[in-house]
Amino acid sequence: MNNQTLQQRKDAATPRGVGVMCNFYADRAENAELWDVEGRRYIDFGAGIAVLNTGHRHPKVVAAIRSQLDRFTHTAYQVVPYASYVELAERINSITPGTHAKKTAFFSTGAEAVENAVKIARAATGRPGVIAFGGGFHGRTLLGMALTGKVAPYKVGFGPFPSDIYHAPLPNALHGVTVEAALKALQQLFKADIDATRVAAIIIEPVQGEGGFYMVPPEFMRALRAVCDQNGILLIADEVQTGFARTGKLFAMEHFDVLPDLMTLAKSLAGGMPLSAVCGRAELMDAAQPGGLGGTYAGNPLAVAAAHAVLDAIAEERLVERAQGLGEKLKARLNRIRKEVPQITDVRGPGAMVAVEFSHPTTGEPDVEFLRKVQSHALAHGLLLLSCGTYGNVIRFLFPLTIADATFDEALDILEGALRQV
Repeated sequence: MNNQTLQQRKDAATPRGVGVMCNFYADRAENAELWDVEGRRYIDFGAGIAVLNTGHRHPKVVAAIRSQLDRFTHTAYQVVPYASYVELAERINSITPGTHAKKTAFFSTGAEAVENAVKIARAATGRPGVIAFGGGFHGRTLLGMALTGKVAPYKVGFGPFPSDIYHAPLPNALHGVTVEAALKALQQLFKADIDATRVAAIIIEPVQGEGGFYMVPPEFMRALRAVCDQNGILLIADEVQTGFARTGKLFAMEHFDVLPDLMTLAKSLAGGMPLSAVCGRAELMDAAQPGGLGGTYAGNPLAVAAAHAVLDAIAEERLVERAQGLGEKLKARLNRIRKEVPQITDVRGPGAMVAVEFSHPTTGEPDVEFLRKVQSHALAHGLLLLSCGTYGNVIRFLFPLTIADATFDEALDILEGALRQV
């Protein structure tokens, strides 16, 4: 078996709409490293798109899945429940921001969590409207696409989209959008497009993921909370990509002095197993009628077992603190290189949710070509990097927080070599 043969079989058997970045095929992986079917080694700075904060095949996660596998793999929680689901809900309720009474429901994907958060918000408020932000990403389902603030490749050819979804600009100092301008645009939305009394929820990523790793200014988050409180609107924090120690806090909303009403969680919750959640104020979570929430695979017992192990690993290995240290080390290296690489416009991000943005040195336009060359050079030397951003000119770093120091240093050397040589 080799990569070229598999690539030909892939092209013949699977649709082009499932875009694939790499032209090699995984054979095995361990922590922050993976090997393809031809034996080549790569350092994984993508981690399955932020799914593997605890790394590939964390021993605790593997052991938990094996133990559960020997007991049962599926009952459908809504048919025959199991204690581990209830226990995980209790853990999530206790570790998410705020001391108020909370409840948690589990699903399979981030998009499912987002859709169910919207359902809960509409049931709780009796209102239809939802406001999201430009550059935001909330999934690939029809409602997820409607909420997502990026057209290509997510929305092209897939409309029409669900109604009563609106978008407002997110403050972005690098691109000239001030907090004041963003708040003014939100008020204009209430005047021109939907009355505030018809809005069920405002959904926001505390740090935009696909949009470019832009962190919401604290004053804007406070202002949103005030707008929501004044108008009976619920604030949904989409922590699908930011959660579980990535930002140097267990959850990104801990960087702010306001609390959301609902949170969506997924990705690194279960160490590679498909599991997501909605956690929120107890009275809101109880708004839906029995049977209104759920799913055949929602809260799968193998995934739930993995999630318990992930939470144990984060606490025992102090991954919140490690995220902060690794992120500072990466940013220091990038800022040092920045002095000699004029294409680097910005280095940013809380904790280990770090990004570097590239622009053309003379025109100031997004430099996608430079990014592609850096990404290609790094991959050729064994480092897997992911891009993001509205213009596709941002590299995002999503390495496992469990990465060995020597492996991390090796990766930074490859990255620096790519930036300098390109």
